[in-house]
Amino acid sequence: KIWVSQWWITYGAEPGANHWNGWKNGAALSKDAAKPTPWDADSLYDGPGFYVSHEGKVWMSQWYILRGHAPGANAWNGWKLVRSLPRKWAGFSSSIYRSFAIDEQGELYAWGSNYEGRLGDGTTADRKTPSRIGTAANWANISAKTTYSLAINRQGELYAWGENTYGRLGDGTTTNRNSPTRIGTAADWTHIAIGNSHSLAVNSKGELHAWGRNYYGQLGDGTNEDRKEPTRIGTAANWTRIAAGNTHNLAINSQGELYAWGSNYEGKLGDGTTTSRNSPTRIGTATNWTHIAAGENHSLAINSQGELYAWGSNAYGRLGDGTTTNRNSPTRIGTAADWRKISGRGIHSMAINARGELYAWGYNKDSQLGDGTSTNRWSPVKIAHP
Repeated sequence: KIWVSQWWITYGAEPGANHWNGWKNGAALSKDAAKPTPWDADSLYDGPGFYVSHEGKVWMSQWYILRGHAPGANAWNGWKLVRSLPRKWAGFSSSIYRSFAIDEQGELYAWGSNYEGRLGDGTTADRKTPSRIGTAANWANISAKTTYSLAINRQGELYAWGENTYGRLGDGTTTNRNSPTRIGTAADWTHIAIGNSHSLAVNSKGELHAWGRNYYGQLGDGTNEDRKEPTRIGTAANWTRIAAGNTHNLAINSQGELYAWGSNYEGKLGDGTTTSRNSPTRIGTATNWTHIAAGENHSLAINSQGELYAWGSNAYGRLGDGTTTNRNSPTRIGTAADWRKISGRGIHSMAINARGELYAWGYNKDSQLGDGTSTNRWSPVKIAHP
């Protein structure tokens, strides 16, 4: 017979606050003895075993087993807090030599080159696989570059720190900052992106702002003049996604249209040419783009069907199409149609699919792909969670 330990689930309450409902005779497990599926009456369980998740924590119903006795004769030992399940990746950011990722618990991980301690783990040792950074679990949005970083807190305030050449931090100066510095007084920022020497941000009204270096027209204001603080770009108020490469940018509006501007070296804008643009330029005619990422000289995008596209420089296989051939317009990568998030910082790329699996490809000399090697990859390789 198959016995199930049953309990009541109260939404919003910790499992320990609920009461056990005794042993029930049932037949809810699969016939595959090697991979039993859990009792899943209310779809509150995820994977093998009997447990429930609540606010990012995993709880297991524990009981004593007496040989020779039916389960009903045994004693329940209460709910136990455990960490036995593999967690999913929720977001990431990367630079040329290192990568950062946040899991569904809000914990920050980093790997790759740790020159001058830039991974933030308190050492200078390089990491070939994801390594936990600090103990905080409350990041809202972060964008990191080799020499500086931007962050938005849960109040919508914008902070920046690191090198401030060309005014890339946006505080109106060119003074370097070694700790987070508040940028302006606005508290409605929602999206941020970092280029090589310029920054982008979108507020809750859908307005686009840019600042920093503008030599290639990467700020998008129609000029080539540097800006030391956030400057409104155009009059549109429907921007929903932004991405910044070294000297170019990508953006998606609420209609699902894709735009690009800045340097067009090796076709990274995707308009079929190599001509630079100093204001947002429509790419193609599709209206179903949902996610974008920009690397050193390449670009990535996902559409509403979950299909992955890439274009621009393909040195080291960073586009992921199995070749090193450059592309000057969006090119479909593989046949998968379940991609959800992407990152293309530097000269490697990363993506997360609908199952929360992390993949990486491209340049890997400093182990920034996280696959435990330093071998370049020309197509997506699955990266395991520690």
